[in-house]
Amino acid sequence: MSLFKTLIKLLTFKLSRDEMLNFNKRHFILGLIGTWLVGMGRYWDDIGANWMQHLGLGSVIYIFVLAFFIWLILLPFKIENWSYFIVVTFIGLTSFPAIFYAIPVEKFLSIETSNTINIWFLAIVAAWRLALLYYFLKHFTKLSKGNIITVTIMPICVIISVLTMLNLHRVVFNIMGGMRNPTPHDSSYFVLMLLTGLSLILSIPLLISYGVGIYNRRKLLKEE
Repeated sequence: MSLFKTLIKLLTFKLSRDEMLNFNKRHFILGLIGTWLVGMGRYWDDIGANWMQHLGLGSVIYIFVLAFFIWLILLPFKIENWSYFIVVTFIGLTSFPAIFYAIPVEKFLSIETSNTINIWFLAIVAAWRLALLYYFLKHFTKLSKGNIITVTIMPICVIISVLTMLNLHRVVFNIMGGMRNPTPHDSSYFVLMLLTGLSLILSIPLLISYGVGIYNRRKLLKEE
């Protein structure tokens, strides 16, 4: 199967577990290039971004860290054929929807309208990638629905925290003092701040659910 056919099947929720097991270096490189390109596109018009963000390096580093976290939290469940390479390749390939972030809506529309559109872009991309992660974990791990939901949401909490560190650190003080120089990204920053607070609230229930899930999984494996 060609690389781009695999990519389309993945992005449209049609990739099977066997096809995921067949990920190779070409798929990994495609995901890496995609992550790098959308990473640059995400910040190309953001004058407040640092040089790593402008070069897309922050996004590249991010997928390795996120993939490691996902791989790590699933290790205790003893999933057959579970590997870091498969996870990081999948995460890289799911970066392509973020190309929406590169659309320079602020060049053609007002700040207020641009803020609204950027919020919709954020919602679409986040929902799409979250659904892809759920699909991947459901079909690859074959865990119970409760465990799938838990291990899907946990990495998302990490995503939100990372996005907060990357995108919000320079606007927090502006928000606290009143937004004097509005930008097309302000609404996205506010949403991410709210989601960060929600992530903190969910952290304890998620940890409890995670621990119970591991216990039940180990118990089930012993009975088989």
